[in-house]
Amino acid sequence: MIRTTPFHERTSALNETGLWEHWSNCLVAQRYQMSEKFEYFAIRNAAGMFDTSPLYKYRITGGDAERFLGGVLARDPRRCAVGHAQYTLWCDDRGFVIEDGVLLHIADGEYLLTAAEPNLAYFQGLIGRLDATVEDVTEDWGVLSVQGPYARDLVAAVAPQAKDLGYFGIVRAKVAGVPVLVSRTGYTGDLGYEIWAPAADAVAVWDAVAAAGKGRGVIPFGMTALYMARIEAGLVLLDVDFHSSRFAWTDADRTTPIELGLGWMFRDLAADGGNGTAASSNGHDGHDDRAFIGAEAIKRELREKTSRWQLTGLMVDWRDYDRIYDAAGLIPPKDHTPIQDEYYVYDEGLNQLGYATSQMYSPMLQRHIALARVPLALTTPGSRVKLELPVAHRYEYFDASVTRLPLFNPQRRTA
Repeated sequence: MIRTTPFHERTSALNETGLWEHWSNCLVAQRYQMSEKFEYFAIRNAAGMFDTSPLYKYRITGGDAERFLGGVLARDPRRCAVGHAQYTLWCDDRGFVIEDGVLLHIADGEYLLTAAEPNLAYFQGLIGRLDATVEDVTEDWGVLSVQGPYARDLVAAVAPQAKDLGYFGIVRAKVAGVPVLVSRTGYTGDLGYEIWAPAADAVAVWDAVAAAGKGRGVIPFGMTALYMARIEAGLVLLDVDFHSSRFAWTDADRTTPIELGLGWMFRDLAADGGNGTAASSNGHDGHDDRAFIGAEAIKRELREKTSRWQLTGLMVDWRDYDRIYDAAGLIPPKDHTPIQDEYYVYDEGLNQLGYATSQMYSPMLQRHIALARVPLALTTPGSRVKLELPVAHRYEYFDASVTRLPLFNPQRRTA
């Protein structure tokens, strides 16, 4: 059954193209206007409104809620105080990623956790005798994402309590008289907020935000513009940059957090876990001493440096790009449309090294960019590789250099 989101009354009226796609059985707009690039520039130059309601949402409560999450999530939830959120993920016992999401600590013993795919039965099966409850509250909430340089002013205009909200902070507020949660989070790599509104009152919240943005270039944006922004920001996408270990056929389709470039999540693992540089800011003697699922495998990977590759950024050499197209008698295209598929990466001898998972021409950077899996020996910024792309019905090999993620990282994102 195809579902609609709590904002569908507004998004359907605004969708001039009539182009929709399915996200978790919900209808979501591919783009609202004829040019998704127009929507993309709203994100980067003004602000865009995005309906992120289809994400699965789980409410975790009980006296052992923190302990339960600490045994399931790979990132230490004890460091996520009330009124804060954190990007997190969960793994299998071999240290391969199952999925990622955002954890919101909204009250003592009460959390919200987002996920791209259904995980309710999986989480419930891990509770055992703990005093914890996991319930699916997906349909209880409409979540409106407001992203871009005007986002703070826009959100503060309708929810003044959020004006001074820090990065990954959470605050309760009222928008148009509706009690909401506001988190300083998003999936665009820009200044952004997400407003959690009760589903029955979601349209009133949409209308209030839209009214506050009138005359400021604030427009809704669809999935294509979102994908453009997330590639520039180096944000990974399930079933594109990684696959759930629960459904992968072989280990070639599985990945660890360290291989995804998320090793920073484990800086506080106990010294015997490998890096010996644990901080002391989490109130637990500076060590993440939890026995979470996959902990031993992740510690071993850190200690023995067994990662197979790492996801990093690529920047295509524009001179080589233009040269190859000129030689084919073609005008070098600058196509911003995201390509979320595998294109292979080689060394100078055309030996395959890895592959790009996502790529596009970045309108902000004015360069062709990609997210790619490359061997550890080539993760140093400036390392040279070749990216295979089709030109005139044959493959050509373009010079590219490895670069750090995110590829686009404005100061306003965290300021």
